Amino acid sequence: MPRELVTLACTECKRRNYMTTKNKTLTPNRLEIKKYCWFERKRTAHKEVR
Repeated sequence: MPRELVTLACTECKRRNYMTTKNKTLTPNRLEIKKYCWFERKRTAHKEVR
């Protein structure tokens, strides 16, 4: 199956806030998305954690 579950962690507070899926064949590198962090109370970059 090409899609897999990944966990996103905030780059500022280092907490794991979100779960999402990604297509492993199209994006083999780690995913980075700007999402809202509830602990920082602002939009921050969230990176994929393994």
